[in-house]
Amino acid sequence: MSTWYNNAVFYHMYPLGMSGAPFENREEGIVHRFDELKKWLPHIKELACDAIYIGPLFESTTHGYDTKDYKLVDRRLGDNEDFKEFVQQAHELGMKIVVDGVFNHTGREFFAFRDIQQNRESSRYCGWYKGINFGWNNPYNDGFGYEAWRNCFELVNLNLQNREVKDYLFEVIRFWIHEFDIDGIRLDCADCLDFDFMKEMRWMTSNEKPDFWLMGEVIHGDYARWANQEMLHSVTNYELHKGLYSGHNDHNYFEIAHTIRRQFDENGGIYRGRILYSFVDNHDVDRIISKLNDKRHLKSVYTLLYTLPGDPSIYYGSEWGIEGKKANGGDPALRPQIKLEEMQENPPVPWLPDYLAFLGRCRKEHPVIGEGRYRELLLTTRQYAYARLGDQESVLVLANNDENDAYMSVPLPVGAQKIIDLETEEELHSDNGRVNMTLAAGGCALLLLKH
Repeated sequence: MSTWYNNAVFYHMYPLGMSGAPFENREEGIVHRFDELKKWLPHIKELACDAIYIGPLFESTTHGYDTKDYKLVDRRLGDNEDFKEFVQQAHELGMKIVVDGVFNHTGREFFAFRDIQQNRESSRYCGWYKGINFGWNNPYNDGFGYEAWRNCFELVNLNLQNREVKDYLFEVIRFWIHEFDIDGIRLDCADCLDFDFMKEMRWMTSNEKPDFWLMGEVIHGDYARWANQEMLHSVTNYELHKGLYSGHNDHNYFEIAHTIRRQFDENGGIYRGRILYSFVDNHDVDRIISKLNDKRHLKSVYTLLYTLPGDPSIYYGSEWGIEGKKANGGDPALRPQIKLEEMQENPPVPWLPDYLAFLGRCRKEHPVIGEGRYRELLLTTRQYAYARLGDQESVLVLANNDENDAYMSVPLPVGAQKIIDLETEEELHSDNGRVNMTLAAGGCALLLLKH
């Protein structure tokens, strides 16, 4: 069954950072920063995005992943009505909304943890968390121990095998669906979550909203363990993310091609039939332009992101080519405040927003780019060509990571009658069943093949 998320372009918003909210939630009242975030919606639509992943959103102590209250929008951003209006406006523009579901852990100010601090052994919530032990202590000197996410003791691991915890979180998700009309959840730390919990969540959300999308943050491992008919629809493709920048930096297209062949080849790819979530940067990793040794590769990196198997995602700010490295201040350096009007007037890479909008429109107008069979056609360390194959039309992608121009001669798939360069709209001609082109350094081309 074809659904909205089978061929979507995502825009990733980290609202606390982009709106300039203070890092610590110490403000007395509500500050309506959603007024600024709403201004981004027409811009995101112009980029030809189909969906927005926004989060974390709910009341927390600092960065958003130390939840205090799952049912209240963070007061640094606004109130529940503000977010409801944001979703409604996005829907009116034809875009879906996906939120962060932070279910592996809560913050220390969450009601259940506070009850344990207050009532100790007699708290009815002792079973809500992993590793509660009143014979131990913790760095906050509570007089008891608990399991924390990666030993970050401000994040207390929930016990997702506890029936009460599961029922509580499922009730939270129902609240989000009914109150805000969200369309999906990105599951934080999905590789830490209990499998049975995710199976129940899939069943419950599908019943609440048939086309509800579940995507998990998974960094290592066999993605099929999480993305399958029983659990999640998709997971983050960190393997491809790594290849997209290092394959260019090392002049080694074999790395990218090997990853895609292993994952999605039409004759044996281990994730065939799954649509993973593709990205070149996000709120946890350095900006793509800061990772590239040669900035001219930006065009081919994004072209591959949009045309290789997977749903592509743009991280806010990267559509203008902003820099950002974790080494220069940790996560906050990756999550800066951006004034939309100022960035539109003075973008670091002026051509990039229009090019990303072009790629997004190509996916809309030619769904074969997202849905077609992947076939590799030419591969050297510095040149790469492949097709996304369909019955009526196919799209051929050529890329050159060399510092010099490169002549490429690529065999055409059987049945190609007409060749159109999608960027220049020029009609090209085949030469004995091949297309011949010279690509500039860091250049690429998208060719529409009519059968």
